[in-house]
Amino acid sequence: QVQLVESGGGSVQAGESLRLSCSASGQIRRTYCMAWFRQTSDKEREGVAALYTGLGFTHYDDSVKGRFTISRDKDKNTLYLQMNSLKPEDTGLYYCALGGAGIIRPLLPAEYSYWGQGTQVTVS
Repeated sequence: QVQLVESGGGSVQAGESLRLSCSASGQIRRTYCMAWFRQTSDKEREGVAALYTGLGFTHYDDSVKGRFTISRDKDKNTLYLQMNSLKPEDTGLYYCALGGAGIIRPLLPAEYSYWGQGTQVTVS
């Protein structure tokens, strides 16, 4: 059983920054994959960034490369998404997700078993 809680969302103007946090608790394996997804009312859930804890590999959607950075604090069991140079098209409900270390499609929602409740990001 794993619990994920996102925080850090808000409303900002284009060009500004936000830092999202995802606090993980419960029975978590030593190695795993965590990711951030976003969703709007008109679109399907989209993969934003993913992190393999065992190897340290990261994956980013092309739309956020160079602007977003995914990272974690191992001791605090917390995942972060630093979002810089935000654009209106970044607006959405951002979810944190956790899956197994064997994930081969890290930006695909179906690969993940645990999800947070989401935190809203609005860029105007």
